[in-house]
Amino acid sequence: MSVSIVTPTFNSLKFIKKTVKSVLNQTYKNWEWIIVDDLSTDGTREYINELSKKDNRIKCILKEKNEGSGPTRNKAIELAKNKYIAFLDSDDLWIPEKLALHTDFMEKNDSSFSHTSYGFIDENDNKIKQTFHVSNSPISYKDLLKRTEISCLTAMYNQEVIGKMYMPDLRRKQDYALWLSILKKGYKSDPLDIETAFYRQHSNSATSNKLNLIIKHIVFLNKYEKLNLIQSLYYTISWGLSGFKKYYMSK
Repeated sequence: MSVSIVTPTFNSLKFIKKTVKSVLNQTYKNWEWIIVDDLSTDGTREYINELSKKDNRIKCILKEKNEGSGPTRNKAIELAKNKYIAFLDSDDLWIPEKLALHTDFMEKNDSSFSHTSYGFIDENDNKIKQTFHVSNSPISYKDLLKRTEISCLTAMYNQEVIGKMYMPDLRRKQDYALWLSILKKGYKSDPLDIETAFYRQHSNSATSNKLNLIIKHIVFLNKYEKLNLIQSLYYTISWGLSGFKKYYMSK
């Protein structure tokens, strides 16, 4: 049993040192960490390159072309060798027991895909809002269309069972599209209701143009998921209400 951690970086120096600390402090030690840099200019490349020289579990890939987080994560997924693939962005944090708790849960429940509850922090590491608690039952494809249940920093899947699954070439919603692709194959994501991670919400995280966000989601469902207009509208309304509750009513 082992884990490959996937992390894309782009001008991440401000926060990545704390992310690194949260991985190095894991009580579960059987992991490899594939960090792929998307042509940073702030010193991130040099930092992660030096990091990889100090710990042979850390693999540093320095891209020569900026392509966005989807293709950058895909490079890491391609290189991932271990049974489980986990995702952690370069500004988010894991609790020390995250991998131990999550892998144990997946082994005991024979899970192919799983996600956990998580908290929120601001740019200064202060806890904000209430914990986002996952559902009581496994999440299906239609469930995920209706609500934002699976977050990238807590998702983990068994590539020995599901196979290599990649993110589409999209600038936004790549991770959401990947989860939908896995669930569309008939798998479900098993929820672990333990706060294992912290999502860093930046001051500019919430878009100022909510209508534009809604329109883009409708287009995504229609174009990428091949849903008709009525289905796209229905699931977008459910998704929007879920997101509003998650980000604004949990303060």
